[in-house]
Amino acid sequence: MANAAAPPRGRSARRTPATAPATGPRTTRAWRSYALMTVLAVFFLFPLVFMFVSSLKPDAQILSDVDSPRAFLPVGDISLQNYADVFDRVPVGRFLLNSVVVTVLIVGLGLVVNSMAGFALSRMEFRGRKVLLTVIIATLIVPFETIAVPMVYWVSKLPTLVFEGFVLKYDFGWLNTYQVQVVPFVANAFSIFLFTQYFSTIPKSLDEAARIDGAGWFTIYRRIVAPLAGPAFATVAILTFLPAWNSYLWPLMTVQKEELRPVMVGMQYFFQLNTAWGEVMAYTSLITLPVLLVFLVFQRAFVSSIAASGVKG
Repeated sequence: MANAAAPPRGRSARRTPATAPATGPRTTRAWRSYALMTVLAVFFLFPLVFMFVSSLKPDAQILSDVDSPRAFLPVGDISLQNYADVFDRVPVGRFLLNSVVVTVLIVGLGLVVNSMAGFALSRMEFRGRKVLLTVIIATLIVPFETIAVPMVYWVSKLPTLVFEGFVLKYDFGWLNTYQVQVVPFVANAFSIFLFTQYFSTIPKSLDEAARIDGAGWFTIYRRIVAPLAGPAFATVAILTFLPAWNSYLWPLMTVQKEELRPVMVGMQYFFQLNTAWGEVMAYTSLITLPVLLVFLVFQRAFVSSIAASGVKG
């Protein structure tokens, strides 16, 4: 009977007092983290909500509601007239197509060129390699505005091939072309540095084994190193996409033809004489939607790529 009344001595009896108290604080910390992230998300969504809501209001109502909570609420005289006026004022579809073409080319070509440069700097041994990498990194401190005017001069002197009817002719000058918006931004110092750092974490013993089997450097890059650097490629694509889509100063200086202008240059159409703020909000909503859609579709890839590159690099 004494043995029957004794408390159980099993493994679960010893574990319960030790693990039970730890669950409460951990859950509390998780809820606090989620609450803080929710508050921050709502805070950063305010400008987007204001933009979308204002795009549905006439100018007079936008200005009257700007100092009250009504600025974030779709109340009052709500309509899609601003969007119709935007399409009447500027060729939105053409501007969006131009931005998509330029952005895709910059991101795609940039991934190839910068990754190959990073591969050479991190895997191949040659004299002056560290000096070259130092010079590339040093270019990051040079503001683009300081070299924009010399770049305009040089691209205006570059040779090009143009079609006139069915005849291919040789000419000079890249102004008012797609290539002037793409080529100067394909090679990127930060992207090369990021690829170099990431490729340096991949064991070089893989290269040696491939070299013994007769593989060349390009084969090693294409079949061994590049497939292992998915997070680096995704991170560079993300960091290249946003500046390419938001480019304004360079196309404003080099593209005068309306049929070649990107979406950001189209903003200047709305700030002539009397500014129509409803149309401005409608236009910014239209050019922001593609960025939001890309983020929502590739949200998991965005977060995992940046996190993985931070751990690896």
